[in-house]
Amino acid sequence: MARNVFEQYLRELRNEILRLGGLVEQAVYQAVEAFLKQDVSLAADVIMGDERIDQLYQEIEDRCVKLIATQQPIARDLRVAITGIKILLSLERMGDHAVDIARATMCLSGQPLKLCSIPRIPRMATIVRHMIKEGLDAYVHRSVDKARAMCALDDDVDFIFSHVFKETMQCMQDEPELVMQGSYLLYVVRYLERIADHATNIGEAVIYLETGERRELN
Repeated sequence: MARNVFEQYLRELRNEILRLGGLVEQAVYQAVEAFLKQDVSLAADVIMGDERIDQLYQEIEDRCVKLIATQQPIARDLRVAITGIKILLSLERMGDHAVDIARATMCLSGQPLKLCSIPRIPRMATIVRHMIKEGLDAYVHRSVDKARAMCALDDDVDFIFSHVFKETMQCMQDEPELVMQGSYLLYVVRYLERIADHATNIGEAVIYLETGERRELN
């Protein structure tokens, strides 16, 4: 009976983590959309919505700590609880970076984006959101292969980041009136790159859960 109760706790924990992941993925999508469309209202929604993400993060973290304290798991069961905390932390930081992107939109105050590197941003954001989804799927299905495949996408994000950085710097040099806009764009792509890094951390956590090995895949 005690084992059944423990496994029920773990299922509930997993479902709550997935719920948080859904909120974070939505926040990232809305933040990028707000930036590309210079939609200040949508950016404000992302910023205000972060309170719910933080609240849910705290609630789930408390449950993880309580689970460890009351059930005293060992071996694989302990890895499950530790992995949950690692994934929680990565998701919470992704939410923070979505807010950072939304704040960049607010700072530009609805200016039309004219930088030559802007067309690369939707592709970068799509890969990042796919990484979040695939990382959570790997967690649900305990799939090491899916986790590794997702982590490999970080190279694509880094490649796009490198090109956007070079193009934006050149654009700011050629058109000084776009320096402020370019500066905020560089912040945005850096935040997206950091979100991809946190998604990679989720993949690493899944591999640790299944194999007990700590792998640096970023």
